Amino acid sequence: MSNSITVVVVTRNRLRSLTRSLPLHPRPVIVVDNGSTDGTPWFVRRHFPDVRLVEAGENLGAPARNLGVELAETPYVAFADDDSWWAPGALDRATDVMDAYPRLAVLAARVLVGPDERLDPTCERMRRSPLGVDDDLPGPNVLGFLACGAVVRRQAFLEAGGFDDVIFFFGEEERLAMDLAARRWGLSYVDDVVAHHHPSPPGDPRGRQALAARNAVLTAVLRRPWREVARRSLQALRTGPAGWRGLRTAVPRLPRALAQRRELPKTVEMDRRRVERDR
Repeated sequence: MSNSITVVVVTRNRLRSLTRSLPLHPRPVIVVDNGSTDGTPWFVRRHFPDVRLVEAGENLGAPARNLGVELAETPYVAFADDDSWWAPGALDRATDVMDAYPRLAVLAARVLVGPDERLDPTCERMRRSPLGVDDDLPGPNVLGFLACGAVVRRQAFLEAGGFDDVIFFFGEEERLAMDLAARRWGLSYVDDVVAHHHPSPPGDPRGRQALAARNAVLTAVLRRPWREVARRSLQALRTGPAGWRGLRTAVPRLPRALAQRRELPKTVEMDRRRVERDR
């Protein structure tokens, strides 16, 4: 395994999943524990002394990954969830690609879901991205990715601020992807780098719908024109109780979103619209 890449895993109260996935990660590995109460920190220290454990002490959401990236001593970082892992040889291939394409900030891998290895629908959309392929990038240009199947260039990730606590969790990739593109970093889908994801069924589907609605509105407030904020808000209203709940829970986060608001360059905004029209 190349010493150019570190796997960063974020977990919270998912010891059973972590027990299965942690042995599958090539080293080095950093586990960031988001305030687990199920014995996860003890388990990692006891059974995986070669893994660096970071105890956040509370649930930091997606920004917990930032801690892992900051501590990594390699130029590249591969993200994994406690229920995902990289296929054998995938990170060697990813390292080769990142070395060969210095403008590449995010390599979005092919994510296979469940025991039957279904292609994640997001990957199918990235595979047929309407943004084309730049000469200095290895695959279709994308403006999003799945965090559990992404390799990032550490320098670019930190330069763009990593994940933010306005979004917190679920859909956190969109704002980061747009900010990287605004800084002229490249993001590409690379089909021959493979990750596996075996998610548990969501315990609260309506809660996830509300979270998706909330974060869609907040992401628009952070980076998109006001007409896009209005469109996403109206879309949430039309989805019924889950959307209404999403809007209500967005309100307390609006001051922070407005304080960090910065509209995208026109070229990135146009590309984002092209991606959305293609769905």
